[in-house]
Amino acid sequence: MTYHGPAGVEGISVRVHLSGRWEPVDGRFHWGGRIEPAPLVTHLLRRGRRDVEVRIADRVRPARLAEVDPWGGVRVTGVGDPPWPPEPDPAATPDPTEE
Repeated sequence: MTYHGPAGVEGISVRVHLSGRWEPVDGRFHWGGRIEPAPLVTHLLRRGRRDVEVRIADRVRPARLAEVDPWGGVRVTGVGDPPWPPEPDPAATPDPTEE
């Protein structure tokens, strides 16, 4: 599962590159990735803000800012349902050729 596109972090419009995986050790879904360089997000992190909310469309999820990378992006992580919408289930889509 991955998502690349627009998002909001604490009301700041950003672009993100996120992916996730099911972690069998703790039985939870872990997601994370990178927020493209955004000075306001970097400012939040450097002022000590770690816990944030990530919004993609109408989905809002708690997340944690980690560090600024060498290119000015910010690493973000989360646990639980990801903020991006689920991908459609191909098995649930009826085949239009079947009658």
